Amino acid sequence: MRFGYLSHVWRKPGMTPGERYAQLWREVALCDEVGFDAAYTIEHHDLPEESLSPSPPMFIASAAARTRRIRLGAMGWLAPTYDPLRVVDEVMALDHVTGGRLDVGLVAGYAPHQLGAFGIDYAERRPRTIECYELLKTAAASGGRFSFEGPFHRYKDVALQVPPLQEPHPPIWIESVDPTTLAYLAREGLNTGYVLYMLRDEIAPLYRAYLDQWEKAGHARRPDINYWTLVYVDETDDRAWEVAGPHWLHVYEKLHPMTMLIASRRQRKEFRGEAWVRGFTDLGFVREHDAALIGSPATVARKLRQYATEGCFNTLIGEFNYGAMDEDDLTRSIRLFASEVIPALRDFEPF
Repeated sequence: MRFGYLSHVWRKPGMTPGERYAQLWREVALCDEVGFDAAYTIEHHDLPEESLSPSPPMFIASAAARTRRIRLGAMGWLAPTYDPLRVVDEVMALDHVTGGRLDVGLVAGYAPHQLGAFGIDYAERRPRTIECYELLKTAAASGGRFSFEGPFHRYKDVALQVPPLQEPHPPIWIESVDPTTLAYLAREGLNTGYVLYMLRDEIAPLYRAYLDQWEKAGHARRPDINYWTLVYVDETDDRAWEVAGPHWLHVYEKLHPMTMLIASRRQRKEFRGEAWVRGFTDLGFVREHDAALIGSPATVARKLRQYATEGCFNTLIGEFNYGAMDEDDLTRSIRLFASEVIPALRDFEPF
C-alpha cells in the first residue's frame, strides 16, 4: 500500500491563517521525515468558514521548499474553474519545482455553489475536467508547440512554456465513482479515488470493473486508487477516541455542514448510504459502524487492511489535523502511524 497525508487546511480555533499555514508546513515536513509517500491538499472556494486552501500551486511550491523525498500534489485542481492552459503551465513548472515529485489531481467539483461563484454550469463539470486532462496530455506530448480543440477551449500553435520533467507527464488522478468516467480513466491509464462519504462495499464493484478495464487496456503498471478519511492514532483505542472524538465532531458539526448535506442528498439519489453520512455527527454511530480510522496502532492497521480490502483501494490519503487538535497530539499520531501502521501494511496488496 501507499500512504499519503492530505490537508484541507481546515481553520483552527485561535489560529490566524498565517499561523495555520505555518503549522501546515511543520506537518508536511514531519511526514517527509517519517516516511509518508505523499502529501496532498484540496482546492475549495466560497467556504471561508472551512478551508484555507484555495490554491494547489501555493501548497505544492511551498511544500517542495520544505521537503526532500515525499511526493506532492492536490486532489485536486478544481478543473472546471480554470482555463486549462493555465493548469498545463502550472503543472509543467511545478514538475520541475518539485524535482519530479509532482502528482496531479483533477477534480470536477462536488457542489454547484463552488462552481457557480465562477459562473460555471455545474452540468459541465465532468467534460471540462476531461478537457483539462486532454489538453495536458496533448501539450506534454507535443515537444514544444501544440494545437488543441475541445468542447470549451481552442488553441492554435501554442508554445509549451516548460516541458514536463516526468515522462510522459506527472501521474494524473481524477477522482470519480461514475462508471462511464471510470471506464475512460481505465483506458487512459489514469488513477482515481473516492472519499469516506461513500460506503466502501457499495463502491468496490465499480472499482473492480475499473481494474478489469485497466487490465484489458494493457497498461504496464497497476493503477492507484485512493481513499480519503480522517485518522488519529494513540497508545490505546480509548485514549484515541478520547482525544480525537471531539475534533471529529467539530468537523462534522461546524466545518462540513454543506458537505454533509450534499453528500447525503447524493447518497439518497445514487447510493444507499444517506444514514451513513448523517450518522457522522454521532460518535456512537461512528465508532459502532467503523467509520473512522481512530485507535491504537494495531487497531488502525487492522481496520485499514479491512477498509482497503472491502473498499478496493491501495492508497490511503489520511487527514490527521482536524478540529482543535493540539499539535503535540497531532505529532504523536503522525509518528505512531508512520512507525507502526505503515510498516505493518507496506507490503499489503489489496488487489
